[in-house]
Amino acid sequence: MELFKRKEIRKVIGLMSGTSVDGIDAALVEITGDSNDGRVKLLEFENKPFPEEIRAGIFDLFDTGHATVDKIGYMNMLLGELYAQAAVSVAKKAGIGMEEIGCIGSHGQTIYHHPQICGKDGWPVRYTVQIGEGAVIANRTGIPCVSDFRVADMAAGGQGAPLVPFTEYLLYRSSSKTILLQNIGGIGNITVLPAGCNAGEVYAFDTGPGNMIIDGLMSRFTGGKKKMDEGGCIAAGGSIDASLLKELCSHEYFDERPPKSTGRELFGDIYINQLYDRIQASDISFEDAMATVTDFTAWSIEASYQRYILPHHLADQLLIGGGGSYNRVLVDRIRKRLKQYKVEVLLQEDLGFNSDAKEAVAFALLADCTMQGRCNTISSVTGANRPVVMGKISL
Repeated sequence: MELFKRKEIRKVIGLMSGTSVDGIDAALVEITGDSNDGRVKLLEFENKPFPEEIRAGIFDLFDTGHATVDKIGYMNMLLGELYAQAAVSVAKKAGIGMEEIGCIGSHGQTIYHHPQICGKDGWPVRYTVQIGEGAVIANRTGIPCVSDFRVADMAAGGQGAPLVPFTEYLLYRSSSKTILLQNIGGIGNITVLPAGCNAGEVYAFDTGPGNMIIDGLMSRFTGGKKKMDEGGCIAAGGSIDASLLKELCSHEYFDERPPKSTGRELFGDIYINQLYDRIQASDISFEDAMATVTDFTAWSIEASYQRYILPHHLADQLLIGGGGSYNRVLVDRIRKRLKQYKVEVLLQEDLGFNSDAKEAVAFALLADCTMQGRCNTISSVTGANRPVVMGKISL
């Protein structure tokens, strides 16, 4: 059922803040005709870094011992204000009035994600929490806002992730090539688009930690002064510690078969703190530790391809997007690991796209589908029992 009358050409804003909590990505796109045709043009993109005290407050909520209901409630409303501000700012940067915007799609900030069934009370419950109140965004901008996407898929038995494969199918599919899309944010995730596929043949899953462990160790080693290994400069000066790498690669997550998803619950602060202690006890240098965890992310991508994709499809290209695409050492390690499989490794920019904007564009497209009452998931990807219309609309 179409909820709102669809115009032939629609301007939509997508908002995204990921597991790295760097800030808010805002993308203003123009969608023409049927969303399934993939005629989407990026008009403007902007990143709004979180103020440090707010970023620290979000990280505090990742710890369930600190995430009290008053803190969650406050941050939910505060982030709504910041998302609204980002939406207005990107439209202003594009020289477009808010009255021209059809809707806003906001992913929100994930603070907890539990995709496995918890049946302690006799019900097959999966749960997830994204904050950044859609009602605040709609109120401040005067534009309908679609938010809280994941829960509809989880209600249908899915993992509520990954969601972007739906839009990747619309935008990147090829009749002649099997394309892999690897996003490297805090967590890495991969989408498989077999040559000439239909939506039901697409599959995707989280490959494991992307930048999360790299960023976490940088923060530990520098006493919080540096949040990331820019360009992979520290890793470039080190050597891979084979023993540590083997230990990292033995994590049980990598043996789970797709569909699967993960997050800070497995690879967040507790994991990073234990890893840092292990590195210190073994007298592994800063540079060697960074080289090792960087190669660990590259290994997780290779292992995902080798174990769960190659037996079914020989890939032609892997397109890397997200913040990890700017880590030249990480990209180089991925290229070296996939060279034996004859997979061409490219960046989004190599094809004229924008790595930073990719996921914000996706949530603009997802919101456009929601406003039309159209299913915007691929159930074979998330494990749901049927496709659903995701997102809650605030007017």
